[in-house]
Amino acid sequence: MTETTTPAAAWPRPHWHPSDEQGVLLFFVFGSFAEDVAIPSMKYGSPGLPEGVEMRRMQNAVLARWEGYPLAGALGELLKEENPDAFKTAKDAPHVMAIRGRFPDRDSLDYLRDTLGVVAALTEVGGKVVIDPQILTLFSANDWREHYLVQGGAPTRNHVLILCSPEETTGRSWIRTRGMRKFGRPDISITNVPDREIDRAGALAERFVDLGALGAHFENGQAIEVDGVAGDLIVELSGDENDPRFNNSHAAMRWAD
Repeated sequence: MTETTTPAAAWPRPHWHPSDEQGVLLFFVFGSFAEDVAIPSMKYGSPGLPEGVEMRRMQNAVLARWEGYPLAGALGELLKEENPDAFKTAKDAPHVMAIRGRFPDRDSLDYLRDTLGVVAALTEVGGKVVIDPQILTLFSANDWREHYLVQGGAPTRNHVLILCSPEETTGRSWIRTRGMRKFGRPDISITNVPDREIDRAGALAERFVDLGALGAHFENGQAIEVDGVAGDLIVELSGDENDPRFNNSHAAMRWAD
């Protein structure tokens, strides 16, 4: 899924069929960049940014005035706690490359492949820290490369965050994802999961991530049978990008009592 160290190969979506959904990409690369920097993206299997993606070189101090600055607010606190050294490097960096795009649903993920190739190239020409706000994650340049530049291709799972939180009901947990906007698909929410079934529910969420990335769709009211579980999971599609839990629509399911 993320093989960017060889010549560009298609990233097909074998389960795709047309829809009105949209894919959204958003990355910030902090570092020091010349105004006319040459970006060696072909080295990473990318001909450059695809149509629909824009990249702006900005002064870090200027971007910091923006309401959505990723090093401020709740996200900034989370990122600082996750990796204080990389957070400081990002804060001290003079420049930011802000990369963003929105796409109609497509039958391939070439737009993601090409964008990741540019991000990889930026880590060679001055980029020190990469922030992927859709998965609430900050990477040093080396960590980002280890995460995505994997021999044979990094798994779809690497593009998405899978979270687990305890619910108010004792012994029950909530499994959810973030980052499925990259594929133009809703995130996954599975509530009421017995603690003894967390691993099974997590694996199920990962399977849904794989299917969505490859183009599959949920249907509202769809019943999903899970081996060994009494009662189907019933899909309820709801939400939008203004939902702070996902910044995306989501497919909600409730584990049977």
